[in-house]
Amino acid sequence: MKIEILGTGCAKCKKTFEVVEEAVKEAGVEADITKVEDLDSILDHGVMITPGVVIDGDVKITGKIPSIDAVKEWIQ
Repeated sequence: MKIEILGTGCAKCKKTFEVVEEAVKEAGVEADITKVEDLDSILDHGVMITPGVVIDGDVKITGKIPSIDAVKEWIQ
């Protein structure tokens, strides 16, 4: 599973990365989590407001930090 955290490095983007890491750990799944900070790459996903979470190419949330429970639902 490939999870991308879209954001330019703001505090919300960093917190989103931490939430996703924790959710993956708690769910016990294997995932490649990467930060995407390149604005063109972020826009290629159609995301205009960061942070964003993309799982296997599917945008799950934009503009806010997801809950650990929400991320766990997306990855299971």
